[in-house]
Amino acid sequence: MLSLVLPKGSLEKATMQLFDAADLTVQRTSDRDYRASIDDPRIDRVRVLRPQEIPTYLEQGLFDLGITGRDWITETDSDVVSLGELKYSKATSNPVRVIMAVPDGAPWRSVADLPEGARISTEFPAMTKRFLDQHGVKATVVPSYGATEAKVPDIVDAIVDLTETGSSLRKNGLRILDTLLTSYTELVANRDAYEDAEKRAAMEDISLLLQGVIRARGKVLLKLNVAQADLQNVLDIMPAMASPTVTSLAGGESNAVESVVAKRGVNTLIPALKAAGAHDILEIPIAKIVD
Repeated sequence: MLSLVLPKGSLEKATMQLFDAADLTVQRTSDRDYRASIDDPRIDRVRVLRPQEIPTYLEQGLFDLGITGRDWITETDSDVVSLGELKYSKATSNPVRVIMAVPDGAPWRSVADLPEGARISTEFPAMTKRFLDQHGVKATVVPSYGATEAKVPDIVDAIVDLTETGSSLRKNGLRILDTLLTSYTELVANRDAYEDAEKRAAMEDISLLLQGVIRARGKVLLKLNVAQADLQNVLDIMPAMASPTVTSLAGGESNAVESVVAKRGVNTLIPALKAAGAHDILEIPIAKIVD
């Protein structure tokens, strides 16, 4: 039913892990194979291509559904439908930023300070030109095809590039001058395909599964038993997404309690629950959380 295109490159590994956790495992003969398949009746064709190309291919109707970054959607100015952000990236769950950076010792403190004729290297020439026009800056945009950070200051005066943690910029002696765009990975669709009711339903199913995996990351299910006399003490320290589920056990003198909690901090929470009167405490991994 759906033709799907997934990103190759820096997002590739994280994307494959996401689909595997969503029970939509991508099958390929090797990591170099651009053709793939997913054993799901809603998906009949899968390709793995550069994320820079994906928005254009989706707009042109070559694929129904795909994953790419807001940065490339903006750069290509593609008319696609977003089914929502997928908050994952190659290193963290944080967004990436398209930034303008200059040597740390440069005198410029804003984009407006750049001198006329300044040379700016970037893999986002269209976005960069629009940004410079908005600020009335007359600079020369030099397309880059990789290793953008290495071109300052010998070849260009500034760069426009992606950063997730900023560590590579600092390593190369660069300072962020401005942010052009904050970009999450997105699940996006061809507009005509999205208007097809059957295809839209399939797209929304896939989105539900992927979002469920992302929502479950960093969370576990805690289950425990506690005597009625100690129940309130346990509830006072038990975090929950909404509120803990409490079930009275046979005999009425004890209760079962369960709650979804953050994995981070569970190492101190479990001893605290034990001290408050809980016993038979179980920590259970969660694959998906679906509203």
